[in-house]
Amino acid sequence: MANPIQFLSQVRAEVGKVSWPSKREVVLTSAMVLVLTALTALFFSLVDWVIRLGLGQIIG
Repeated sequence: MANPIQFLSQVRAEVGKVSWPSKREVVLTSAMVLVLTALTALFFSLVDWVIRLGLGQIIG
C-alpha cells in the first residue's frame, strides 16, 4: 500500500494538470443546460397533453 503522504502529493500534482473551464464557459454551459431542460419539459408536457386529449376522445 502506498504512503498516504505520497498519495496526496500525487493527487495534488494531477489536479494541477487539469484544465479548468473559465467562469464564462461555466455560465454559458449551465444556461444551455437550463434552457434545454425547460424545452424538454415543455415538449413532454405537450406530448402528454395530446395523448390525454386523444384518449379522452377514444374513451369518452
